[in-house]
Amino acid sequence: MIYHGNRIKLRAGVTEEQAKAALASMHEQGSIPEVKSFIVGREYGTGFDWGATFVLEDLDAYWAYLSHPAHTASVRAGLPLAENFESYDLTDDLDPDFESKVAQLQKRHIDSVPELAEMLAALSSHTGTSALPHPE
Repeated sequence: MIYHGNRIKLRAGVTEEQAKAALASMHEQGSIPEVKSFIVGREYGTGFDWGATFVLEDLDAYWAYLSHPAHTASVRAGLPLAENFESYDLTDDLDPDFESKVAQLQKRHIDSVPELAEMLAALSSHTGTSALPHPE
């Protein structure tokens, strides 16, 4: 199992309506068939405003999640509102190449959504699995 997490610190000046729309789009990711369960909510004690975790069966499900239109729509809605963004993965997969495989999926995703690289570059801080060095 893979627990894929995201943490977001909103930019100053983001309105309540903008934040609500972005959060609604994060909730829509829960409708992706490969998502086994999920939580989207307020984050406390970390310096981030919101967080989300999506449970995925394996790397094939991870790719289906990344490439799903609901995920892409959520990225387009949320990243422009973010000051800082962090993604991370927890897994019980013992494959020593797991991190590299995730990096390859993240690179494939970024390559498939051209404006994603620009949105990520505009952030004050971007860390985690989507910021890993991506193999060529």
